[in-house]
Amino acid sequence: MNATLPPLRPPAPVVIDSDAALIRSGRQVIDIETRGLKALHDRVDGHFAAAVRTMLAAQGRVIAIGMGKSGHIARKIAATMASTGTPAFYVHPAEASHGDLGMIVDGDVALAVSYSGETDELLSIIPAIRRQGNQVIAMTGRPQSTLAGLADVHLDVSVAEEACPLGLAPTSSTTAALVMGDALAVALLEARGFTAEDFARSHPAGSLGRRLLLHIGDVMHAGDDVPRVAAAATVSEAVVEMSRKRLGMTAVVDADNRLLGVFTDGDLRRALDDPQFDLRRAAVTERMTPSPKTIRAGQLAVEAARLMEEHKISALIVVDEAQSVVGALNIHDLLRARVV
Repeated sequence: MNATLPPLRPPAPVVIDSDAALIRSGRQVIDIETRGLKALHDRVDGHFAAAVRTMLAAQGRVIAIGMGKSGHIARKIAATMASTGTPAFYVHPAEASHGDLGMIVDGDVALAVSYSGETDELLSIIPAIRRQGNQVIAMTGRPQSTLAGLADVHLDVSVAEEACPLGLAPTSSTTAALVMGDALAVALLEARGFTAEDFARSHPAGSLGRRLLLHIGDVMHAGDDVPRVAAAATVSEAVVEMSRKRLGMTAVVDADNRLLGVFTDGDLRRALDDPQFDLRRAAVTERMTPSPKTIRAGQLAVEAARLMEEHKISALIVVDEAQSVVGALNIHDLLRARVV
């Protein structure tokens, strides 16, 4: 027997129908939350410094915990810290009461987020966390709350009013908690001397990671894939090598594989404009570009992109300290690697 589905609830009636009223409502939210953040500014004080020092001294991770909207804020704080040099993750307090408390180990610091400071799921696990010897930092809007009293350090994120006109939906309060979390993460980042390179190592798939971690040696053509001809080669032989290796140029090298110059598609086009030019007889050394721009295998791939853009070229020869040719790459290699 098929169950009868309940009827769909009709949409709420529209009581504001002018653009001006909608704009006013949106701006009022921003004004209220801005005032809340300005008040938060002066509460970044000695308690804040103590919280940062507690996290810096921790031998383990920062465990962010919170329920409901505060849980979403705690999860975001943990994610921001983890990507900026402070190992952190989120634990759901209700799940912690049913076994996930085992995820919190010696040396961890708990960051408990609850605006009321009276969230049952948090209050039921904080004593257990304290018994394990873990320190607790509380972030609440009520310094006299039970959670604040249980914590080693309390951060006051109280706001004068919520942006919700009913005073019910967490709005200003969650914004204040989120900003305080960002302040903690950035203070920890600076205290640890965390760098852009460190950030890239935790974001290898992101654009910054590729720009700061990918080296020329990771994207260049090497070995037999490098286009090169001897100094005695003709332009015709150079064109054949360029066609085979498909990089739009070829290196011209001496007997010891040291770079003498580069012959490019552009050099060929300029040579063809010369009525005296003989493709099969002309020596490549007469038409090549001597002392071309080069790069080392250990340099960042983004430096190759900068060189190509600056000098309006589309390919580079890779050389070692002795100017021996070890590789080659063009703009398409950088595009495939998503460096540009």
